[in-house]
Amino acid sequence: MICRVRTLLLAATLLLTQVQIADAHIVSARLGDFYAGALHPLLTLQDVVVWAALGLLAGTMGAASGRWLVVVFPLGLCAGLALAVSAGVAPMPPIMDAATILILGLLLAASLRIPLALLCAMAFALGVMRGAANAGELLPQTDRLLYAAGLACAGYVVITLVMALALTFRRPDTEPASNWRGIAVRAVGGWVAAVGLMMAGLSLAS
Repeated sequence: MICRVRTLLLAATLLLTQVQIADAHIVSARLGDFYAGALHPLLTLQDVVVWAALGLLAGTMGAASGRWLVVVFPLGLCAGLALAVSAGVAPMPPIMDAATILILGLLLAASLRIPLALLCAMAFALGVMRGAANAGELLPQTDRLLYAAGLACAGYVVITLVMALALTFRRPDTEPASNWRGIAVRAVGGWVAAVGLMMAGLSLAS
């Protein structure tokens, strides 16, 4: 029994000494830049709150109006990223991010019917702001096209999923905003506004 254990330990030691650094195909293909663009905004509080609130707002507007944001918002992300890279546009200060979240929360809490043109303009402007903010993670060796593609895909997926969930839950085409589902969505808007207010206070305090 002891000899068998010694043999296993010796074999394991020999195997460990032969281990080399892994060279995965995803690194050599530079697809890591795509995943960096897709994952970075999902790990940032400002992006998560703004994207989720915008998707929820699109869902409360109904499918006919909300589906435009699925296209407009990713285009805004790419435009903001391109502006930040080419023209050196600096990202918005933290107080502007907080004000954006506060406004989105208040719009959700008030359950206002926003015209489609204004809704698309808001989505594009928010996309430009958040795209410029995500440009801060670009490195000289980063493939900007892959990074932009990952960022746009993440924006598309988040807005689509949140809008679909909101449409399924809220049912804006068949139920009035005064029912319990509409009240729940407005309560979430109040929480979003509270997050924006807290972020504004922290940014002013610092």
